[in-house]
Amino acid sequence: MSYDNDPLSPPPIYPGTRPRFHAMVKPTGALCNLDCVYCYYLQKEELLGSKNQFRISDEILETHIRQYIEGQRGDEVVFSWQGGEPTLLGVGFFEKVVALEKKYQRPNQRIENDLQTNGTLLDDEWCAFLRDNKFLVGLSIDGPQELHDTYRVNKGGQPTFDKVFAAGQMLQKYKVPFNTLTVVNRVNAKKPLDVYRFLSRELRPMAASTPAITTCIRNTSSATLERNTSRA
Repeated sequence: MSYDNDPLSPPPIYPGTRPRFHAMVKPTGALCNLDCVYCYYLQKEELLGSKNQFRISDEILETHIRQYIEGQRGDEVVFSWQGGEPTLLGVGFFEKVVALEKKYQRPNQRIENDLQTNGTLLDDEWCAFLRDNKFLVGLSIDGPQELHDTYRVNKGGQPTFDKVFAAGQMLQKYKVPFNTLTVVNRVNAKKPLDVYRFLSRELRPMAASTPAITTCIRNTSSATLERNTSRA
């Protein structure tokens, strides 16, 4: 069947071309140990009816890694692990990931991994694993404590800054390369220099780039924020 008749088939590879593509994997789906007030994704926990159905199965994990590597024609393959909160799966899950990547890696092919995390579960075991396997980490933090703790709270509504900042220091200790991801919201948007100076001077991410900042893609109303804050 030709590609024109089957849109789900991969496009043809023409002579002399080295097509590359990039996809993010959410191995825990929407599952997260935080309850950030502005998060639109947590509501997706209700879609499947059971939280156990969000975790990627071993069979699908191996199939994805094999096909993702097979589909790349460049010298580098980048796996991006996001959530939810992917560290909920534990170090053992990502040890399996690395083993599968090595199993299907082609000669002279370089495989990289990056991991986006809220940092609250990082410990010595995690940091040693991330260092030894050369993961690039993205640490989610919204600025200094008074700004970060406005919306980024745990399931009990308690602030998370201390754990996240400690995670940044631990990544520094283990020399794990990391950058930062900040949601620009109605509170920290009023103090951009405070946020940037905190990230660059106090947290001091150890990646080649400057701190990465993303905007919140959902325009959350005041009423919604107040309702979620009360719930938390």
